[in-house]
Amino acid sequence: MKIKDIVLSKGLTGFYFDDQKAIRMGNAVQNGITYDGSPITSGFHSIRQAGESVSVQIVLGDGQVAYGDCAAVQYSGAGGRDPLFLADTYIPTIQKLVVPLLVGKSLDSFKEIAIEIENIRDQNGKALHTAIRYGVTQALLDAVARSKQTTMAEVIVEEYGLELIPEPVLIFCQTGDDRKTNADRMIIKGADMLPHGLYNNINKLGKQGEYLKEYLAWLKARIQELKINPRYLPDLQIDVYGTIGEAFDNDIKKIGEYAGELAKVVAPHELFIEGPIECASKEEQIKAMAELRAYVDDNNIPVKFVVDEWCNTLDDIKAFVDAKAGHMIQIKAPDLGSLHNSVEAVLYCRENGLLPYLGGSCNETERSAQITVQIAVATRPRQILSKPGMGVDEGLSICTNEMNRLVALLKSKAR
Repeated sequence: MKIKDIVLSKGLTGFYFDDQKAIRMGNAVQNGITYDGSPITSGFHSIRQAGESVSVQIVLGDGQVAYGDCAAVQYSGAGGRDPLFLADTYIPTIQKLVVPLLVGKSLDSFKEIAIEIENIRDQNGKALHTAIRYGVTQALLDAVARSKQTTMAEVIVEEYGLELIPEPVLIFCQTGDDRKTNADRMIIKGADMLPHGLYNNINKLGKQGEYLKEYLAWLKARIQELKINPRYLPDLQIDVYGTIGEAFDNDIKKIGEYAGELAKVVAPHELFIEGPIECASKEEQIKAMAELRAYVDDNNIPVKFVVDEWCNTLDDIKAFVDAKAGHMIQIKAPDLGSLHNSVEAVLYCRENGLLPYLGGSCNETERSAQITVQIAVATRPRQILSKPGMGVDEGLSICTNEMNRLVALLKSKAR
């Protein structure tokens, strides 16, 4: 089967682009769901602005249409990531550099074509924006699956020589700033993991982390109050964007001791802390996360640290894994560009003893979420992120339904 045509269209994501630097530095004053203040990061016209996507439709020779969505993370331009992804800016790039390469190409191997997309360079020798590589390879994975009359998960399993395990993967939900109402939604629906919490400013965390501690105590009690199943004991994961490090002057011992206090508050729930510290470079970040892991492990503190910032590429992930810098790696799919990088990142984590978390961003689309689910069932990370959006119900239903449909179909085929 060959590619007959490529059709591009501008779209919306499930959330917004936010200028993380402006928020972290205190330039942002919350005003309803947006922020007042001046942006700092290049490309932003306001601290919060509408998220944009580009839908890539691949028309196959037999008339079938496969599709994927180019999308970038909420905090674009931060932590070494590519700049703001605006559809009108990047559609011409796709038309010029991607479409001619793909039209007429045979859909024999997802991985081979994905690597070609990853290796495209512009006139300045730069790789395509991660969002372009992400969305185009989503569509390619769908196209290969359609050409072979199989699922996307089965394509990955076959091409990477994996075992097909038709079982769900844990789904981790995020509250956004509406920490209590959205936690209620998660508890009522029995989410596997919660709440994320979005502690992206020290004023939310508390100068000594007191507000986060109070919230976790409330959350533990709220789970007991609202849970339907008496055996419901979800893992708790909090994303703090380096604010714990900020509160404790990046002192490894103090951060570890504070993490231990939080673990006591939430016991018997298992606690994961994402982004406990944020440094100025990848090398510093790796060193700090390795020291944090070693400290809590050596002192039997029951907490797991999750890597996010400065871990944007497959090579970055390998460097963090090799250094045992943290316990779990968020493989932020949009940041890795071509989907084969996400596949290989999950497998590398699994093979080398760190927990893989196939994540992404609230600022994605329903299509990128569905395809992430397909990859997760094939590669078996510990968990995936519920996406897109911050409303809980929508993202959780999209990911759960795609996963349950896929698992049921795979089991049916096995019978």
